[in-house]
Amino acid sequence: MGRSLLSQFVNLSSTCPRFMSYSTSSKLQRRLHLTQENHIPIVGGVSSQRCYCSVATPEPVISETSSTSIKKRIVSGVQPTGSIHLGNYLGAIKNWVSLQDKYETLFFIVDLHAITLPYDVQQLSKATKETAALYLACGVDTSKASVFVQSHVRAHVELMWLLSSATPIGWLNRMIQFKEKSRKAGDENVGVGLLTYPVLMASDILLYQSDLVPVGEDQKQHLELTRELAERINHLYGGRKWKKLGGRGGSIFKVPEPLIPPTGARVMSLTDGLSKMSKSATSDQSRINLLDSKDAIANKIKRCKTDSYPGLEFDNGDRPECNNLLSIYQIITNRTKEEVAQECHDMNWGTFKPVLTDALIDHLHPIQTRYEEIMSDRGYLDEVLAEGASKAAEIADSTLNNVYQAMGFLKR
Repeated sequence: MGRSLLSQFVNLSSTCPRFMSYSTSSKLQRRLHLTQENHIPIVGGVSSQRCYCSVATPEPVISETSSTSIKKRIVSGVQPTGSIHLGNYLGAIKNWVSLQDKYETLFFIVDLHAITLPYDVQQLSKATKETAALYLACGVDTSKASVFVQSHVRAHVELMWLLSSATPIGWLNRMIQFKEKSRKAGDENVGVGLLTYPVLMASDILLYQSDLVPVGEDQKQHLELTRELAERINHLYGGRKWKKLGGRGGSIFKVPEPLIPPTGARVMSLTDGLSKMSKSATSDQSRINLLDSKDAIANKIKRCKTDSYPGLEFDNGDRPECNNLLSIYQIITNRTKEEVAQECHDMNWGTFKPVLTDALIDHLHPIQTRYEEIMSDRGYLDEVLAEGASKAAEIADSTLNNVYQAMGFLKR
């Protein structure tokens, strides 16, 4: 559930009785003006970054849910490492604002995942709060979604251990991201957590009996591991075996489906149109951070990599940077691909870059303003996270107790 639960929220990317929706406390309702006013308009679909594999099942069709129907549940999150950038926003957080109206949603800051690689201990707590504030500033509404910190719900770690006991080591050794990162860091510098964090991602998802998980194309392998683990646990401990131990029987976990949006799921680097925009990239010029100043945004767009072809166009394999910049412009201006293609077809880079710069500044300005308001009232943010963790823990603890029972543990 930046590297997203699931860019592996982060930036990673289950069956049980439905849980009731939660109402916001009266104390928080008095202060919700910070997040409920002037929501960002929805401008196209995106996917969750640190979300959570190759998926053999067909992707679900997203349909509107009526007010009387039971909403399906979605979980997702982003790591609090580095600065939240345009890729995290367009690839995850912005989509959440749309999803929260259609589904029961839980969005968390995946701080436990943030320690699998070297990190700044002094900055972790601060970055966690800042990431939560950006969730709200981007339009996540706490009257519709639960917002919390992963480490504040201890069931995540407990379930991870239980799942680890049933996870074949071969499944983890095949994870592409582990191979890549361990090769770069070297065996002597790689902690066990880097190998096992996909199990924690599975825990993040399965704890909440999630129906759907927003994932980017590069995170599908992690979700497939989650699906395989859910099926493995259901087979080993569910059904009649669980019923004989006093449980309800049947499946312990719901097997979640991937939710892969049609556009905006993969924002590329400003310096290399073939590489994903990333927090870990050495050069800050490769990304637009959500809190970048107007001058910084203008400078990055002015210096970003382009090409020497005439005109601008989508979907030319020889022009990845062109496709990336046009796609960003399309999403943040809430235009169709056809409209943008027609508008920009005869433009050159000298004409288009100022247009893109102005569009980015206009789009990010209200987010930055709300972020400053939220960060100026730390008590409000603490209340939001505490209430979100409390709601999440109710669901997570119910799932965890079922797992303990099905696996034969003595009842507490």
